[in-house]
Amino acid sequence: MYSILHSKLVFVLAAAVVTVAFAFARQFLIRRHFNLRHGCQPVASTLNKEPFLGLDAIAALIRGLRQHKVLEASCEHFRIHGNTFAVKELLHHLILTVEPENIKTVLSTNFKDYGVGHRLHAFSPLLGAGIFDTDGDHWASSRALLRPNFTRDQVADLTSFETLIQDLFSLLPRDGATVVDLQDLFFRYTMDSATEFLFGQSVGSLKKSRSELGFAQAFDYALHAIIVRGTLGPLSMFYPDRKAKRCNRICRDFAQQFVEKALYAVESGKGVRENSEPGTKSVKYIFSHELAWRTSDKCRILDELMNILLAGRDTTASLLSNLFFMLAKHPAIWVKLRGEVAGLQGRLPTYDELRSLKYVQYCINESLRLHPVVPRNEREALRDTVLPLGGGKDGLSSLFVPKGTRVCYNVYAMHRRKDIYGPDAGIFRPERWETGRLRPRWEYLPFNGGPRICLGQQYALTEVAYVVVRMAQEFQTLESQDPGPWEESLALTLCSRNGTKVCLTPGLSAEDR
Repeated sequence: MYSILHSKLVFVLAAAVVTVAFAFARQFLIRRHFNLRHGCQPVASTLNKEPFLGLDAIAALIRGLRQHKVLEASCEHFRIHGNTFAVKELLHHLILTVEPENIKTVLSTNFKDYGVGHRLHAFSPLLGAGIFDTDGDHWASSRALLRPNFTRDQVADLTSFETLIQDLFSLLPRDGATVVDLQDLFFRYTMDSATEFLFGQSVGSLKKSRSELGFAQAFDYALHAIIVRGTLGPLSMFYPDRKAKRCNRICRDFAQQFVEKALYAVESGKGVRENSEPGTKSVKYIFSHELAWRTSDKCRILDELMNILLAGRDTTASLLSNLFFMLAKHPAIWVKLRGEVAGLQGRLPTYDELRSLKYVQYCINESLRLHPVVPRNEREALRDTVLPLGGGKDGLSSLFVPKGTRVCYNVYAMHRRKDIYGPDAGIFRPERWETGRLRPRWEYLPFNGGPRICLGQQYALTEVAYVVVRMAQEFQTLESQDPGPWEESLALTLCSRNGTKVCLTPGLSAEDR
């Protein structure tokens, strides 16, 4: 009996080995033919010296995080290894690139070959399944659900911005000597503006003391936990974070009440759609109400609201913080910007006037170039596919991308390429946008590109321009109180490690002039 069982076991194991070997051989032959057909060559360079688990790359990453120089180190890696190279980190095979054609291929040309579903594990405890962490039909329906909420009418309504800018002004010292951290206030401002836009009711962060910032602080910690879960991957199950669970619950419970209100408003007929019929009196636009008109799925509405809250709050605040850090470091630029804004003669700007202020737009463009708010991004190959560049010794041949490989594109490093932006690519110089000669396409990617291009791009740019103009109207001098250069604070978005510490001197009032 034992010998019979033993023989069967040996047969099963042998059959399994043969099956696996056959599968590998078949895959090898298929991929070999695929490579020949597309003219693929091996990647020219790899970052790893330890080729098995890539522990050296992980050690370098940890070192960069501790020194707050991950992005600076990445620029050096591309200088040494070329515009496209490979990295191994534990179980992950990565291709890193700053080639615009490769990025165009990933985000647009071969869009269906790549996905972001690998984010779901890290993102879903806070954001659920929404536009930022799903693929395929779910993502397509999310985008279709959200797109109508960013029409020109919604973007051009500046009323709430002015209400909140007065809350911001009330917290700014005006003696030219007291130091204030604008970065902290900008994150509170955009939290208020985002919740006002999404829920019809601001959380009032600018009107509260630090001890009262319950929701905002919970949201901050929940975002930090996303980074930790994403870094640990499957290992995160061994490092439970009770505080993160509590903060996720606080944030989602807070948003859930507005989902219930929105559905009730729609069902009771009180949630009148803005300008739903010609001649209809305009009512206050509320994002959550508009979603409730389009779907009655409570979970779906909640997930999409949380996704847009992340984008509306963090990316805009990071852009404002980075921009004002550089404006404070360059007094001549601030003077030039104020000179253009003076053309408004002190009145509140309209949407069209904001768009016509060219130098303001150049300053915003330059901030997004030098300090892109999402400096690195990645997509995972959903099937065997090809990049147009990166293969061969010169990096000019096609490069094979096996299924499961993550293609990581580094916008921060690409925006600093001297062959694209000139020898002063590392300098904040808004004038580079003035001549019209600089017309980058995939070389300039502050809001992503292709089908996943940022839906709220114009909303964010309008909000930032409004804050810049109103600050320029209100304050004559903007003096930096940070003796050192800008340093990175890298999380889901990129901002200044040391904040944006300045002293402010108000401009002359109309009576004084």
